[in-house]
Amino acid sequence: MHETPTIAMMYDFDKTLTTKDMQEYTFIPKLGMHSEQFWQKSNTLARTQGMDRILAYMKVMLDESRMHQQPIRRSDFVNLGKELEFFPGVTTWFDRINALGRKLDLNIEHFIISSGLREIIEGSAIGSSFRRIYACEYFYDENQVAVWPKLSVNYTAKTQFLFRINKGVLDVFEDAQLNAYTAESERSVPFRNMIYIGDGLTDVPCMKLVKQNGGVSIAVHAPGKEETSHRLMREQRISFFTEADYTEDGQLYSLVSNVLRMMQAQNQLQASYTQMKQLSTGPDPAASR
Repeated sequence: MHETPTIAMMYDFDKTLTTKDMQEYTFIPKLGMHSEQFWQKSNTLARTQGMDRILAYMKVMLDESRMHQQPIRRSDFVNLGKELEFFPGVTTWFDRINALGRKLDLNIEHFIISSGLREIIEGSAIGSSFRRIYACEYFYDENQVAVWPKLSVNYTAKTQFLFRINKGVLDVFEDAQLNAYTAESERSVPFRNMIYIGDGLTDVPCMKLVKQNGGVSIAVHAPGKEETSHRLMREQRISFFTEADYTEDGQLYSLVSNVLRMMQAQNQLQASYTQMKQLSTGPDPAASR
């Protein structure tokens, strides 16, 4: 029976799909702060306390909200997602890629792996486009007010989600199954069927892991800001780079289209190889003579 291969497309969020960090659209301005002030305060806290940078920004968000008497409820975060601005073509990208996948007989699944906030991503115009959104989350009290970080996704912790997708162990509380041995043939999405799209150094662990294991990593950049992409290419940490233009006429769509066609061919060859290998392990006709 023919089985449609699954291709996992994984994205960073801030400055990969959006034009800047999600907190800078409405959250920071509502506090009467400039973006530089907020990030300086967060980075100073991380440096002086020997603190993870992601946990530091999550704490500063809570501290500043309390200080300004603006408690953060889950619904507030979700509403902030409506204000996000995306690079050209992002809002129609997923439907176009899914349509191409159907044409190539590939099942495309999209995932977010981000150090941003899941609630804001969920409330955005593209929030319903993903199989899973792996991002930072808060724990909320009985009044739905954020009180504590529930999940922190820093730059190296991002890689665990690649293995979750690889093995099909998608729930973050499930550790035993994730760490259990799983034969390559039994994994849900082989690394060769993965595409990772990110914008910078914080994505390097994921980009390099995907590339080294046979998948494709793509760095995107804002117009005229290709320095990091060039550096990552020189250091052989990525497969390709291009401008963050997600329109049908953009280079990224052309690039991903070619990658999907390559993966289609690879999966067809792998299926043929597996079939021939199974046939060749049958009884030797000469042995019966």
